[in-house]
Amino acid sequence: MAKTVFCIGNGQSRSSIDLIKLRPHGKIYGCNALYRDFKPDVLTAVDGPIMHEIYQSGYDGELWLRDWNPLPGMTYSSVVFANLTPSEIDTAKKNFKIYENKRDNKEHYVFHGSNISGQVGVIRRIQGGEQIEKKKINHTGCFVSWVDIHNDNTHTIKDLGNKDRGWACGASAGWVALNQNKDLETLYMIGHDLVSDTDTVNNMYKSTQNYADEKNKPIPSVNWINQWQTLMREFPKVKFVKVNPNGIRGNTPVSSNIEEWNTEAKKNLSYMDYKKFNETFSCI
Repeated sequence: MAKTVFCIGNGQSRSSIDLIKLRPHGKIYGCNALYRDFKPDVLTAVDGPIMHEIYQSGYDGELWLRDWNPLPGMTYSSVVFANLTPSEIDTAKKNFKIYENKRDNKEHYVFHGSNISGQVGVIRRIQGGEQIEKKKINHTGCFVSWVDIHNDNTHTIKDLGNKDRGWACGASAGWVALNQNKDLETLYMIGHDLVSDTDTVNNMYKSTQNYADEKNKPIPSVNWINQWQTLMREFPKVKFVKVNPNGIRGNTPVSSNIEEWNTEAKKNLSYMDYKKFNETFSCI
């Protein structure tokens, strides 16, 4: 068990930090698409599209996902395709967004998203030659990953403490870290910007697959703030350190005090700027 962990968010403030240099100092927990650039000790994801992207990439690190419950392969047709005929399944695959890896010899699969059962009528109308407007077809996506349950390092969050609170990925990663490391002393929050310094979304992976467009408005931070505050209160013996470019003395929203956490700041929360963080870990 680790005494120190680094919880890495994907806010743009972390772009100057060399995560590799943190390895000797503690255990690294990451979120979502971080795997594209860096392999943390533990990776967490909670939304269907990015969960299946990670798994289907061949990622082989320790992975904690939401509702990742393998089903027997024999149920595939009834669960995903509502027992359509082979020709109807072929039509469905041509007209609906179905993201699926190769089955090969795997005997189990994990399913998220919209199954095809509600679209049976549309599929049969298409087969009959009818032209269906795209807006009448469900394009929300169907995600299927064939898995090898015997050679897998993937877990469902609910198995950890028998609880998944349905939180966002950042706080969920913190929940995993806190439950795995019972003697944890310090948790550093890096790249958990919560807000944006601009009037657009703040994320390292914006405008890439499974992420918001770079022109979108910032995502409201209220849930992130409340979820992290809950962890601070439930683990009062752990020191939470929020790392900002300029601590709380900056002139930007990211490098500012989180007012909702003022009570925690008197107990087990502190802020650190990048200068001090680099003096401690030599990572910038």
